[in-house]
Amino acid sequence: MCSHRWRTILALLAVVGIIIGALGVSGTPTLAAGSLPCDIYAAAGTPCVAAHSTVRALFSSYSGKLYQVKRSSDSATTNIGTLTRGGYANAAAQDTFCARTTCIITIIYDQSARHNNLTIEGPGQHGVQDHGANAAALPLTVGGHRVYGLYVTAGVGYRDDSTSGVAKNGAPEGMYMVTSATHVNNRCCFDYGNAETNNRANGDGHMDAVNFSTECWFRPCSGSGPWVQADLENGLFAGANGSDTNNKGNSSAFVTALVKNNGQ
Repeated sequence: MCSHRWRTILALLAVVGIIIGALGVSGTPTLAAGSLPCDIYAAAGTPCVAAHSTVRALFSSYSGKLYQVKRSSDSATTNIGTLTRGGYANAAAQDTFCARTTCIITIIYDQSARHNNLTIEGPGQHGVQDHGANAAALPLTVGGHRVYGLYVTAGVGYRDDSTSGVAKNGAPEGMYMVTSATHVNNRCCFDYGNAETNNRANGDGHMDAVNFSTECWFRPCSGSGPWVQADLENGLFAGANGSDTNNKGNSSAFVTALVKNNGQ
C-alpha cells in the first residue's frame, strides 16, 4: 500500500481499535491451559513470533507486561500487566496511575519469547513523527473485566524495525487481529503485520499485513465494506487475485481478521 505516515507495521496500526493481534510463522478470568490463541497456533506447528494485546494474555502461561502508559502531567510511565497468569489486563492500575490526567500508550509488549515490542513509530519517508494512542479512549468489558483496547486515529502508529523470527524473503506466515467495524475509513493504511524495516515503501511484494478498511483497491468490490484484506505493497487484496466479490465485508462490532500467506 501507499506509505502514509500513519501506516503501522511490526509493524502495526492506523484507524480503528485493535484489541489483540498475533503474528505467526509456517469467558472466565483464566482459560484452561493451552486454550489461548498463541497456544492454539503453537499446537498447529505455527508458533506466534509476535503477540500483542492491551486486553489479555495470548498465551495461557503469560503473566507479564502487556503495555506501557505515559501520563501527561509529569511524563512518568508505568507498565500494565495481567491480573492472573493467562488472564486479562489490570485496567485498575491504569486508572489509578492516570487519575486526574491523561495517558498515552507508549509500548505494546510482545508476549512471545521473541521480544518484538512495538513502540511509537518514528518519521517514515514522509518525515512526520507518529504519536501514541489515548490509553483510555476504548474502554471494554471482556469476560466481566474492565479493560482498554487500542483506539487508533490518524497519526497513531507503532512499529518494530529490528524484529526476531519474523518471516522474510518470501517465507510463509500468517497474522490475525481482533478489531471493530464501528470506527473505520478508506485511508491508507490500517494494518497489522510484516513490512519494510526502513519505514519506506520499497515496491510490490514488500509487505504482508492484514488490513481492515473500506478502501477498495482492486475493483469490483462487493458491497461497501469494511473488508478484511491483505496489504501486500502495493495494493489491498480481497482475495488471491486482487478482486474477490465473495469477500462481502464485515460490519460487526467485533471482527477477527486473518491473513494466511504462502509467501509467493
